[in-house]
Amino acid sequence: MDGAGSFGAGRAGSAFDLIAFIKQPQTILRVLAWIFSMVVFASIINEGYVNMGSERLHCVFNKNADACNYGITIGIVAFLACVFFLALDVYFPQISSVKDRKRAVLLEMVFSGFWTFLWFVGFCFLASQWSSTSSKELPLAQASDAARAAIAFSFFSILTWAGLTVCAVQKFLLGTDMTLFTSEHVAAQEPKQPYPSNDVIGQTTIPVNAYQSPPLIETVETRPPGYKIPPAF
Repeated sequence: MDGAGSFGAGRAGSAFDLIAFIKQPQTILRVLAWIFSMVVFASIINEGYVNMGSERLHCVFNKNADACNYGITIGIVAFLACVFFLALDVYFPQISSVKDRKRAVLLEMVFSGFWTFLWFVGFCFLASQWSSTSSKELPLAQASDAARAAIAFSFFSILTWAGLTVCAVQKFLLGTDMTLFTSEHVAAQEPKQPYPSNDVIGQTTIPVNAYQSPPLIETVETRPPGYKIPPAF
């Protein structure tokens, strides 16, 4: 996964591998969420409204227009969000800033978690309204398949967006687990000095008494010819 230490900032600028990108669980879940959201809002828009012998259309979910509007809204927003985050996943390896990577991961984590909750609410809302719909009030034969498809793929969307939330949380945890290696932390530490301090000209200072000249020892070989030892008084 690209969310190694420091949110993978050390890998920034690496070549984009399309095959590896497609095989990532996050990419697979993103594509599935994109398809499921499209099925939900397309089913409601195309066949989610029926007429009762007049020009006025009624929502197939118990004539509750809020149910249809809710399903269409979260479906379209989820569709666009999948496209946005898919493009962000492609661009993510090129981001070198740790702060920008952290913001991207946080945005993905918060949005995925929030949209998982909205899909859960939508599934419960549509299923409740559909169970309350009577065939005596609406000609359900016209839109029953579309209503069931919207409900089923709303449930599938809960699973895919929950999986995306888990992937985002894992990426965030892996990124924060190696924060000791970020540039900010290294800059905040004081430099250690394992060696003696240097002087102005960049040379190591040596104590004055560190070296001593050897004592002068006179030997027979070192005496000049004709040298006599002076008498001691």
